[in-house]
Amino acid sequence: MNTDLLKQLCETPGVPGHEERVRALVTEEIKGLFDDVTTDPMGSLLCRRNAAKAGAPKIMLLCHMDEIGFLVSHVSKDGFLYLQPVGGFDPRNLFSRRVLVCTENGDYKGVMNPAGKPVHISSPEDRKKIPAPNEFFVDLGLGEKARDLVQVGDYVVMDEPFLELGNKVVSKALDNRVAVWLGIEAMRKLGKKGKGAEIHVAFTCQEEVGLRGARTAAYAIKPDIGLGIDVTLSCDTPGVKENDVTTTQGKGVGIHVRDSSFIADKKLVAEVEAVAKKANIPYQRTILGAGGQDGAAAQQAAAGARAIGIVVGTRYVHTVTEMVDKDDLQAALDLIVAYLSEFDA
Repeated sequence: MNTDLLKQLCETPGVPGHEERVRALVTEEIKGLFDDVTTDPMGSLLCRRNAAKAGAPKIMLLCHMDEIGFLVSHVSKDGFLYLQPVGGFDPRNLFSRRVLVCTENGDYKGVMNPAGKPVHISSPEDRKKIPAPNEFFVDLGLGEKARDLVQVGDYVVMDEPFLELGNKVVSKALDNRVAVWLGIEAMRKLGKKGKGAEIHVAFTCQEEVGLRGARTAAYAIKPDIGLGIDVTLSCDTPGVKENDVTTTQGKGVGIHVRDSSFIADKKLVAEVEAVAKKANIPYQRTILGAGGQDGAAAQQAAAGARAIGIVVGTRYVHTVTEMVDKDDLQAALDLIVAYLSEFDA
C-alpha cells in the first residue's frame, strides 16, 4: 500500500477555494494515466481516459481535494488572527491546537486557542462554556509583525503529522485525501482494463462548503454513472449507540446508500454489491443521517445520472485524529478497480 502518497496528500494544506497545492501534487502523480487533464474555472482537476469505442458509458469518480479549515477574517493591532471556518467544526476539538497559516509569502506556524481566561484564573462556570469556532484566534508569536505577513483571506489548517498505528492510519484531512488517493491508485491498478467505459476522475474543490466543485464538474461531464468517493463515519467507539455506528472498522468498504444529499440508485447498489461478492471484497452498506457527498452532484447534474457512494469508514471525522483501517482502504481500492474492470472493451 502506497502510504507515502497518502501521507503527502494529507500533509499538503488545501481548504475550500485554496486547493492549488493538492492539485499540483495530484497533477504530478497522474502523469501517463489519462488521455486528457484540465483544470476547470473553479479549480477542480478533470481527468479523462478515453474508451476503446465511441458511445461508451461515462463513469465519473468524484474525489474532493479540500479539507476543513479556516480563512483569516481579521488581524488585530496586536497581531492576533481571527478566523472564519470553511467546513464543519465541533469547537470541542479546537482547543489548544497547533496550526499552519498559509500566505502568499510563505507558511507560518502558530497556536490556536479560544478567547478567555486560562484554567488558573477562570471560574467553574467559565470552564463549562464551549466557544463558537469564530471565537478562536491564532497567535504566531510575532506580535505586531504578524500584520505585515498575514492578510484577510489567507488560510489556516491544523498542523499535525500523519501516523501509522498498528493497522490504522491517523491524520488530519483523511477526509477526503483518502478519496484523492483512491482516485490515483485505482487508475494505476486498473491498467488497460475497463476500456469499455469512458472514465472520468474529477478531483473536485469546495466540497466541504456545499459540493460546489462537484456540481460544476458534473455539469461539464454529464456522466451516466457517478461514484462519489469519500469517507463516512465509523462510530464503533465508546459512547455511541449500536444503531448510530454507521460502519465498523475492519469490516470492509462502505457501499453508501443514502445521506441527506442523495439516495443512491437502487439498481446500481445491487450491481456494485454483486461485484464485491464476485471478487470476495468485504463490504458493508452505509446510511448517514446527515451530511452530503459529491455523488449527489453527479446524480443531479444536467439530465441526471445513476449514482452511488463508495466510502471508507473513518473514526473521529473532522478532527486531527481521523483514523482509517488499512484493510478497509484496500477493500475500497479493490472494489473501485473491480467495478471499472466490468466494463470490457
